[in-house]
Amino acid sequence: MKSISFLRGLLLFAFCSNLFAQNKVDHFLKPSDSLNVARRNAVVISQAAVAATVLVGLNELWYADYPRSNFRYVNDNVEWLQMDKAGHVFSAYHLGNFGRNSLAWSGVSEKNQLIYGATLGFGFLTAVEVMDGYSSNWGASLVDVAANATGTALLVSQHLLWKEQRIVPKFSFHTTPYASARPNVLGSSLNEQILKDYNGQTYWLSANLHSFFKDSKIPTWLNLAIGYGGEGMITGNEEFVNTVFLPESERFRQFYFSFDADLTKIKTKSHLLKTVFEIFNTIKIPAPTFEISSRGDFTFHYFYF
Repeated sequence: MKSISFLRGLLLFAFCSNLFAQNKVDHFLKPSDSLNVARRNAVVISQAAVAATVLVGLNELWYADYPRSNFRYVNDNVEWLQMDKAGHVFSAYHLGNFGRNSLAWSGVSEKNQLIYGATLGFGFLTAVEVMDGYSSNWGASLVDVAANATGTALLVSQHLLWKEQRIVPKFSFHTTPYASARPNVLGSSLNEQILKDYNGQTYWLSANLHSFFKDSKIPTWLNLAIGYGGEGMITGNEEFVNTVFLPESERFRQFYFSFDADLTKIKTKSHLLKTVFEIFNTIKIPAPTFEISSRGDFTFHYFYF
């Protein structure tokens, strides 16, 4: 009996300790109602430190292996069927949203959230673009900068217009056989392919329906998503097309229509869950999807990601 009582006491202690830890985390994640100088300083210093570390790391691990050059621009507008540009929009938006939310957590005013937080993605990605400009293997792209600005503008304009994010860029990925043709370019592992194989990437604009029809009975979490993808690419341009997979040497665009969920619309009092939902809301949920390609093909996917 003593052993059973001890076990019950141990389980109760573990439960209470876990509940206490969760409460502490939840309290920590709760946004401040007014300016919290300590939090604000921690956010600014940590973001600056991380950005500087990443840029230095990129310079040593990536750019240092290639010759330097005078600053120059390149015209890469037609490469990868503009999939890389969609990636710039996605990255600038979500880096900016992270910056804005971080400042909101520290109680910074909405104006400063937009000025100093929402522009985080544009500033960081532009710094990377400058590093490209001094590399003889790449060069700076004005279209990349424009895509960065578009992602930031999408974030800021919605907050100014609606005080909420009704349209969110999202991402999904599936493996393709193209990576095996050029693993050094498209990735030899799943982690690399997610970043490099544009054939398997899909970028979405996911719109929350209830946000546009406030008085309707549409579920608050239900979204309609429009996606963009491309296939048949083993190089940036149309040269050296992989005729093993595409005998007709054709690269084509894909347009998708699907349903999605806005995880941030799920009601909860837990700030921990709100943070988790915010992070995973960058990913398009797998769902039945209708595809139209630039070749004129119409395809229905019962389950697409």
